[in-house]
Amino acid sequence: MKQLALELASPPAPTLDNFVVGANAEVVAALRALARGDSRERFIYLWGGDGSGRTHLLRAVLHTLMQAGRSVRVFGAADTLETVTASDVVGVDDVHALPAPAQIELFNIFNRLKDGSGMLLVTGNMPPARLPLRADLLTRLAWGLVYEVHALSEADRLAALSDYAAARGFELPRPVADYLLAHAPRDLHTLRTLVDSLDRLSLERKRDITVPLARELLQPADSAAGPKNG
Repeated sequence: MKQLALELASPPAPTLDNFVVGANAEVVAALRALARGDSRERFIYLWGGDGSGRTHLLRAVLHTLMQAGRSVRVFGAADTLETVTASDVVGVDDVHALPAPAQIELFNIFNRLKDGSGMLLVTGNMPPARLPLRADLLTRLAWGLVYEVHALSEADRLAALSDYAAARGFELPRPVADYLLAHAPRDLHTLRTLVDSLDRLSLERKRDITVPLARELLQPADSAAGPKNG
């Protein structure tokens, strides 16, 4: 069988411009100021549930700062937090999943950056006081600005998908958008990738964008995952 368009789609890189703001106007404004160099803040902690967009914002700001000439280091929970310099911009995603040795290293990195001119941007799935981390690290994470990243409402998600499709020159029917929201991961990054893939699949199959076509797009992933409990 011909390779499905889903495997060929390349989602857009996360930027502050393609982040759907929703209820996050304050945090986006603060991050824009930081990315422009108009903010005196150097330590920001972003928290929110899965699919809230916290990772999108982290990577968007880090990319902007890297383009501006800053030395940027990005770490995930499974990475080894290598030594950084006091002037680096450091991003740590999913801090709640850091193992004990990495927590110690992040504590040391924070102090190193504080004594220099570096920045630290961290994401997690809950506010600092509730994180399952070392007490001294929690104190450091709460020392800077702390923002909750609010997940999009259903109406915001539908509008975002419709606008995304329109920007690419086609209409996404409401029943198809509803189907994607009901049967696919709900983070906007994945949903946008699926919209791109659906457009390519419709061109490949010479068929309109409909719920049956969306079902065909998602079926391979559903089959590979096997039956779901509940």
